[in-house]
Amino acid sequence: MRASLVEAASLLLPVACPGCGELGEPLCRACGSALAPAPAARTLRSGLVVHSALRFEGVPAGVLRELKRGRTDLARALAPAMRAALSAAVRDAERAVFVPVPTTRRSMRSRGYRVPELLARRAGAPTVRLLRPAFAVSDQRALGRDERIRNAEGSMRAIRAGQGVAPVVVVDDVVTTGATCDEAARALRAAGYEVLGAAVAAATPRRADPRAESTTE
Repeated sequence: MRASLVEAASLLLPVACPGCGELGEPLCRACGSALAPAPAARTLRSGLVVHSALRFEGVPAGVLRELKRGRTDLARALAPAMRAALSAAVRDAERAVFVPVPTTRRSMRSRGYRVPELLARRAGAPTVRLLRPAFAVSDQRALGRDERIRNAEGSMRAIRAGQGVAPVVVVDDVVTTGATCDEAARALRAAGYEVLGAAVAAATPRRADPRAESTTE
């Protein structure tokens, strides 16, 4: 409900396109076209396959940052990309459960909504909260690849056992190093779930320094 109120307010207040800055345009036509899905897959060191539909740079990066700053209306523009990533993750499965990475209490207090869940919902995929934080992690934005991995290790746990449950797909907004998706998959597997892979709206280009681009909670 709070996310819906935020979205309604954003439509009434003066806005600018998050891609080019054009005033009065929630998302201009040209920048909207930059959100066309271009599915890609990345295999992490653990073997987890992460499916994405956008590169986290330029317009997509600007849109995702504004979404996390309160522009919840932009989740609709990202829905086709999120839907493409989700579809790729479950291509060979008859059914699957979509599990978002847990949102920190701090982020929930400041935003009032969970970004991965909002994106999945706008893409038409219901989510099930099967993960919770085991402890608070340090801010990932200033950390490098190996530091992020160590920071995320053991930070999540499943809230119930997975025997007899359909395979699951981890859902997040952006993958940078993959540490968060890897930890979510580890926690789910430890509880007995079969993890098909992960789906995110966008992936940071591999050539980029992980310290430079991040939307980590």
